[in-house]
Amino acid sequence: MPKTKEQKQEIIEDLKDKIAKQKASVFIDFGASPAKKVFQFRDELKDAGCLMQVVKKSLLEKVLEQAKEIDILEKIKAMKGQLAVVFGFTDEVSPAKISYLASKKNDQIKILAGILGKEFLEQDRVMELAKLPSKPELLGKLLGTMQAPISNFVYVLNGNIKGLVCALDAIAKKKQIN
Repeated sequence: MPKTKEQKQEIIEDLKDKIAKQKASVFIDFGASPAKKVFQFRDELKDAGCLMQVVKKSLLEKVLEQAKEIDILEKIKAMKGQLAVVFGFTDEVSPAKISYLASKKNDQIKILAGILGKEFLEQDRVMELAKLPSKPELLGKLLGTMQAPISNFVYVLNGNIKGLVCALDAIAKKKQIN
């Protein structure tokens, strides 16, 4: 059953709100993917603070037209297939990473393009983004790098003290033998 104008306007307002809040978005074509796999994909996205929404291109085009995102609009018009948008609200990498992993598991899910902030990303740039480590991984590596010099310094200091303790222990044992 076709949607009424009011329903379409609600969808447009909802999309505007999501586009304003998103940090990154990925456009995917999920083709004839089995419903079970699509629901698993949605659950993975939900766990990562992302959301997938199937949209009609015409409604997405209206949203982008109203937002005056003409360069993105032209590229969206050229896309073919069933369009779904994966919105990332918590971090910039997770929608691309989860979509990329899902496309590896399911051949019918194809990454078409993406948006990072206000910049349009072609398919290959979305793939590059998907291969980046996540924010917690990067923060962990940064913390490890920052702690390494301090840890090494403490280890060196412990080595000197340990050497002194071993020397004193050897002297004490020698005195006990004599």
